[in-house]
Amino acid sequence: MNTESEVKKELDALLEETPELFKLCTKVDDILAFGTKYQNWYTRATKLIELLGSDRVDEFRTYYRRDTKRKNIDALNYVIQDYIAGIGAYRDNDKPLWDIHQIVTIRVYNQVQILASLKSRLGSVLADVRGHLLAEIEDEELDAARKLLKVNLRAAGAVAGVVIESHLQRIAVNHSLKVSKKDPTIADLNDPLKHKGIYDLPTWRKIQHLADLRNLCDHKKSREPTEQEVVELISGVASLVKNIH
Repeated sequence: MNTESEVKKELDALLEETPELFKLCTKVDDILAFGTKYQNWYTRATKLIELLGSDRVDEFRTYYRRDTKRKNIDALNYVIQDYIAGIGAYRDNDKPLWDIHQIVTIRVYNQVQILASLKSRLGSVLADVRGHLLAEIEDEELDAARKLLKVNLRAAGAVAGVVIESHLQRIAVNHSLKVSKKDPTIADLNDPLKHKGIYDLPTWRKIQHLADLRNLCDHKKSREPTEQEVVELISGVASLVKNIH
């Protein structure tokens, strides 16, 4: 599940399956059918909750898992795992002391409510995940640029230039900034981002200077870039991607 649409599709599918789970909860003689359906649902739902709401995972699992420290079974600590294992309520004069089907229905309902509540987090959580992944990619690309310093200065500068350009494009998207060009350059992005107040004039000047260094590496000018200039470009890009979002 790599895209927001795929995660949303899976979340909706899990919620659509819940009426059947509730129906199976009430069937006294169909515990096996419930267990088969529920185990599949629980496994998929847990993965989604780990992704979208790690703070709710433990709560979600407590409705299913037995407490290994419990000394006896009662209506308060009876869980879905007990029901699937065929464990029933204690009996008094051949009558159960509590309705296990009602308890299991409540446990499943609580899990469904946790899952449904995560819909509101969908966009923000996945955006955060994407941001972390892209940041890792940028770090890896800058490491590659540093290694290229000893091999080819122009190539090292070109890699750093790609990182700053893609980072500025991502900033523009994050702030809903529309840029007319299909493939905007650093210069195409720097002015609009400053005008929108994403960063100040000193940052704009620094980016302009980094763009000049990048152009020196990308295009054959009257001279070759120096190692100091390429090192400055890479360190400047590294600082930018960590501090401007």
